[in-house]
Amino acid sequence: MELSGYKNIFARKRSYIDKVYWILFGVLIIVAILALFSASSTLALKNNSALGPIMDHMMFIALGVVLAFVVQFLPSKFIRIVSYLGLALSIVFLMLALTRMGVMINGAKRWINLFGVQFQPSELAKLTLILVVSDLLSRIKTENDEKKYFFIVLSLTALVCGLIILGGNLSTGVLLAGIVFLLFLLARIHIKYLGTTVVISVVLLVSGYFFIKKVYIEPNRKIPSMMERASTWVDRVDDMIVEWNTPLEERKTTSETYQRDLAKVAIARGGVSPIGVLPGNSQERNYLPQAFADYIFAIIVEESGIIGAIFLVLLYLAILFRSCLTSSRYADYAAMLMVMGLALMITCQALVSMMVSVGIGPVTGQPLPMISRGGTSALVTSLYFGIMMCVSREQNELHDRQQQAITESQDEVPEIILD
Repeated sequence: MELSGYKNIFARKRSYIDKVYWILFGVLIIVAILALFSASSTLALKNNSALGPIMDHMMFIALGVVLAFVVQFLPSKFIRIVSYLGLALSIVFLMLALTRMGVMINGAKRWINLFGVQFQPSELAKLTLILVVSDLLSRIKTENDEKKYFFIVLSLTALVCGLIILGGNLSTGVLLAGIVFLLFLLARIHIKYLGTTVVISVVLLVSGYFFIKKVYIEPNRKIPSMMERASTWVDRVDDMIVEWNTPLEERKTTSETYQRDLAKVAIARGGVSPIGVLPGNSQERNYLPQAFADYIFAIIVEESGIIGAIFLVLLYLAILFRSCLTSSRYADYAAMLMVMGLALMITCQALVSMMVSVGIGPVTGQPLPMISRGGTSALVTSLYFGIMMCVSREQNELHDRQQQAITESQDEVPEIILD
């Protein structure tokens, strides 16, 4: 095929790009850049550079935009096939993270150093598991298929989430398992399987909590190295329970509640005015250790008030609503599940991060998608958008071909001449 032929194909595919997704993606990037300018003061002081930490993240965002642009033109079936290889690599990387190749930060081995590049294998695992689960659930045609693929998906989810939790990232493992459960609901898995899943999950979480608390923490026994992070999870849950049961005037800031309390102070300052203290006037960014990561939503609320908070919530919900609209019009069942799974991951992770910042629920360490500083998270979130835009582009292209076929068939109807 001549070069002009490829250009014509590319131009035709480009005409089917989902502009709404790109607008939402672009607005999210603008918010990320503005928020990081305000929230990165501690990093700027540490690196003796005001723009250094921000430029690093902007480089990842720029690379993410390129990835999203390229991925949107790939066939969705190709993406699903490649996801199986990606999931296999994710499992290998998660296992390597538990070895000496894993990088220990804040008591958790969430990172791995490969050829000088440090990244979080759990981010890749979230993406690929959702894609693989979507493809497997779309293959269910009979009751035997349902039983077969349910246990395959459950086993894969248990393996991936288990490895993530062993690496010290309980919140990500639980969140990913929750998204898979929502995909079960969308795939209309029988209630007996759903009920069994919920019961087993609750029993495991509750049993794990009391096991660590009663066997190690209360008797002051030394916790095995593989389980050291579990004591932090138990302490965070206990801190939340104590906080809920302690009158406001009796609460005291401790080393365990320091970040959460400062986040509440930032939100309180932002609540004085509907528009907050305005960008660049945050005070808590200079004291909040994770202002640029886990608690960036608190800084956003401090500087933009309730209006900024509502805008950001609506922005993430708009991504979910757009995905609902896209999947409802798409003929490919696997692609529909894929889009909904990715959109639910972005939205649910964002809501969890916001809830932690405002003090609803224990500290989880979940970043605000695309906004919190983090190279791996920014790149993978960009891939989420690229894949969702890919499915939407295919849907638009398919709809246009169908309309064209209907028009051509109407033109070919022979004219009937009545005598």
